[in-house]
Amino acid sequence: MTTATDTPPAAGPPGPAVPAARRRSARGRLVPYWLLLPGVLWLLVFFLLPLVYQASTSVQTGSLEQGFRVTWHFPTYWDALREYHPQFVKSLLYAGTATLLCLLLGYPLAYLIAFRAGRWRHVLLVLVIAPFFTSFLIRTLAWKTILADGGAVVGALDALHVLDVTSRLGWTEGDRVLATPLAVVCGLTYNFLPFMILPLYTSLERIDGRLHEAARDLYASPATTFRKVTLPLSMPGVVSGTLLTFIPASGDYVNAELLGSTDTKMIGNVIQGQFLRVLDYPTAAALSFLLMAIVLIMVTVYIRRAGTEDLV
Repeated sequence: MTTATDTPPAAGPPGPAVPAARRRSARGRLVPYWLLLPGVLWLLVFFLLPLVYQASTSVQTGSLEQGFRVTWHFPTYWDALREYHPQFVKSLLYAGTATLLCLLLGYPLAYLIAFRAGRWRHVLLVLVIAPFFTSFLIRTLAWKTILADGGAVVGALDALHVLDVTSRLGWTEGDRVLATPLAVVCGLTYNFLPFMILPLYTSLERIDGRLHEAARDLYASPATTFRKVTLPLSMPGVVSGTLLTFIPASGDYVNAELLGSTDTKMIGNVIQGQFLRVLDYPTAAALSFLLMAIVLIMVTVYIRRAGTEDLV
């Protein structure tokens, strides 16, 4: 006779529902990879393959008439760097100056939008991105009118004796601003300023307001609160903004072409000329890789430096 204390019979083998559940779980784990596949293919087709083609072009020899062939001619890199190193220096100098100006102009504006704009926040954000509503070329051409000889801007700078200082520094020529390094930097600063403001605003907007209240409760001055609380917490925006500004500015050629002169040509102008006018494709490709390598090294060092506590 069976009693209540008898051991129940052992469970039988799992039914068909268990393998089906496992298959569904395996398919679920593959979903992120399927979602990544279009982006990976896009990078492969439109970034990696052209990069490989440019790398092969940089070690070719020949001419457009006779054709180019891969001969692994690496001296092209050294010859390009030796001949065009002044343009590399100018590009990094102009891009670095424009990035610094964007940071000095963009941080106060981003701070204002994040903490003081109130109901005008969205209006100011629209004004920040408003230049994107027009062509990059049109925006740059507008600066030819703004910085025209005898214009209001040049007159104001001359009256404030700013042009005297910039002339001594070699950034302007007398009372002329167009076709000078200052004009190129002004164009770079204007065109890339939104790329600085938006990351800064994003970082500042995420800061918990209670941290500022706690700093005031501890009798911290506004300057101390900014130095100890706001600036360290906004460093991700500073790093992102400077990278988004410096990297495209260092390879830009439109501003130097439209606002500068032959003495203010950047390395982007040289690369464009080698590709489209001189038709020296190996040199142009080598210059492109040299610029990429230099910027990559600088960015790597900067990111490592930004990851330390020394910056904050």
